[in-house]
Amino acid sequence: MAKTRISISLDRDHAERIRAHAERAGMDVSAYLVNAATRQMAEVEAAEAQFARIDAVIAAAEAEAASLPALPDAPENDLTEEERREVRKALELVYGAEGPTALPGSAA
Repeated sequence: MAKTRISISLDRDHAERIRAHAERAGMDVSAYLVNAATRQMAEVEAAEAQFARIDAVIAAAEAEAASLPALPDAPENDLTEEERREVRKALELVYGAEGPTALPGSAA
């Protein structure tokens, strides 16, 4: 099988680290990089295969959601203060403490 040359550029320190790791692995730099890239590609492909069904479900749900009409804004007095606290806690679980802070029925 004919081989193809790929040229890469990197800083000297990084190149030296790669050479040292290749040497410790008993490989030349080319074989080491091909091995590392092949292993990385296999990991990514395995993850993509593992999540392909859920990714399709998410894509379908997003497409369906995009076709739905927008909900009307809730009047400010629709939620009690306790309900607002519960909604805020739920949003923090989903988005983290730094996520969206506007609650339904409140001014953004």
